[in-house]
Amino acid sequence: MRTRAAAFAMVALAGCALLQPAEEQLAAVDAVVAEALAAARAPASEQKAALSRAQRRLARDESPLNRLRLATLLAALPSPLRDDARASELLEPLSDAAAPGVGRFSALLSAQIAERQRLARELDRAARERDRTDRERARTDAERDKREEALREQLEALRSIERGILEREERLRRKPR
Repeated sequence: MRTRAAAFAMVALAGCALLQPAEEQLAAVDAVVAEALAAARAPASEQKAALSRAQRRLARDESPLNRLRLATLLAALPSPLRDDARASELLEPLSDAAAPGVGRFSALLSAQIAERQRLARELDRAARERDRTDRERARTDAERDKREEALREQLEALRSIERGILEREERLRRKPR
């Protein structure tokens, strides 16, 4: 019985040991998210400082957590500090939806960045299409205005001819026979 209890305790301890790194990793990811949220809400000078600290950390130690920290800041901060391309580059080797903690969060963040980039491209395309449509409309409006002006001139010329005819008829009627 004692051996069973000891075996059970050893299995339980081994299970806890297996869970410990995952819990530590989740806590580290939570700290990265908290840091990014705080930086995103901070004034611009503090945002630059947080980004600079994360870049220095990564330069000293290229651990997955430091890559994730910098990538999260690059994705969460507003323009001009945001750099989705660099964030994607940093996240690429970390992204694994099947891996808990850093892997899943990296995969989620990569997907969000990719979607934001897709929406930005779509917005740019729509803006270019709108500009093209506006230019076509302006050209069409200018052509229409030209035609209208030509028609007005023709109408005025016809009215002038009509006035001339009426005046001539009036003069002929007044002339003694």
